[in-house]
Amino acid sequence: MHKSKADTARPSESVRVIKKYPNRRLYDTDTSSYITLAEVKALVMDSERFVVRDAKTNEDLTRSILLQIILEEETAGVPIFTEQVLANIIRFYGHAMQDFMGSYLEKNVQIFMDLQHKMAEQSSGMNPEAWKQFMNAQSPMMQGMMGTYMEQSRTAFTQMQEQMQKNSEQMLAAFGLKR
Repeated sequence: MHKSKADTARPSESVRVIKKYPNRRLYDTDTSSYITLAEVKALVMDSERFVVRDAKTNEDLTRSILLQIILEEETAGVPIFTEQVLANIIRFYGHAMQDFMGSYLEKNVQIFMDLQHKMAEQSSGMNPEAWKQFMNAQSPMMQGMMGTYMEQSRTAFTQMQEQMQKNSEQMLAAFGLKR
């Protein structure tokens, strides 16, 4: 999808609106044209802010479209999620830990994205041999980055545990019970 001058001149705070019609077609209000799911995926890959709205009801359908993209990616090519991971995620729906699990996953994915960005910055301009050495799990730089990732993940888990304990204590106090 090509960007027009109007697209690049748009302030970064604006949110692109995509309308979904009953015929399942997606209409990009910025470009005044119909777009495909692949083009919506490209917006995600470009970190473009957008919202997908039902053309009739104005209901926010963004999550639904993002899940559809994930489903297509998972069924074509090499999936990210194993059947076991998917089954475990399903088990959290309706579970008391659902909110904590979502928050924990979100924090860990963000930490991983930050790590990926840092790796890309530090590896720019490397030749293939230098890249191979950089990616070697034994390299001090890689060990340092992975150590930072693991520590941040551990911190996110600790914060989740602390929040769970705080919520439990508040619930017990509400019932007149103390630990």
